[in-house]
Amino acid sequence: MDRDGVINVEHGYISKVNDFEYIEGVFDACRALKSMGYLLVLVTNQSGIARGYYTKNDFMSLTKWMNWSFAKQGINFDSIYYCPHHPEYGDETYKKNCNFRKPKPGMFFDARDSLNIDMHRSVMIGDKTDDMRAAHAAGIGTKILVRSGQKISKEGEELAIIVLNSIADVPVYLKNR
Repeated sequence: MDRDGVINVEHGYISKVNDFEYIEGVFDACRALKSMGYLLVLVTNQSGIARGYYTKNDFMSLTKWMNWSFAKQGINFDSIYYCPHHPEYGDETYKKNCNFRKPKPGMFFDARDSLNIDMHRSVMIGDKTDDMRAAHAAGIGTKILVRSGQKISKEGEELAIIVLNSIADVPVYLKNR
């Protein structure tokens, strides 16, 4: 799953706990997904690092806090992947057109290889076209676009199997398909 717009309300480049607002129902949805046997893997572009809006340490601190928040709810992520790069912004460390930045599937392939994931039986939950493009390129069988983040594009709709209001609707959809 993506982070901004799926787990938390999209407020731009978020780097502080005070700016992080969970999507309603995210904890119940993730708990339900885990009980259905799904691994919870976060794949998130974080070009705010490349753009200089926040540091890698800021992102790691926020991610640690988010992880603790989920753990307090009895939910553990199986893995978290992020890409700090951007093809046009940043210094030599972060200005890269790498295979991990969505819409490229590098983060998905790392997760597949590390966790022995069957991509065809996997589900990607994202809020934008690049999430769906990356899931398609990785061979993910179920691509779910949610309206709780970015504006939905025609291409995103076409790449997704279904468009739902938010992650809160995902477990019911998966149980009934």
